Amino acid sequence: MDLMETLIVVLHVVIAVALVGLVLIQQGKGADAGAAFGGGASQTVFGSQGSGSFLTRLTTFLAIAFFVTSFTLAIFAKQRAEVAGQAGIPMVQESQPSAVDPASETDGGQSDLPGLE
Repeated sequence: MDLMETLIVVLHVVIAVALVGLVLIQQGKGADAGAAFGGGASQTVFGSQGSGSFLTRLTTFLAIAFFVTSFTLAIFAKQRAEVAGQAGIPMVQESQPSAVDPASETDGGQSDLPGLE
């Protein structure tokens, strides 16, 4: 693994953990109804408007960064697979099933049982 790929993997993991934490911090849509009547709205860190726009924008940014790092890691994996194929390492190839004719198997259609020839 080269340095660039290692840095992207570390960044990918950090973004994933931050994204999970950020989603868990946010309130659901149903919490807005209670806050509209003054229930707990004064206790929020971000004011009575809540943290909707800031946390939503941060979540969007982290989600985009997560997809970009995922795509970049997929490109690295594809390049690594191509190099492995060129190095002579056998690759798995799909084979198509062929129709087997019972009469054309190993003994040329002759049976070992007497009287069935």
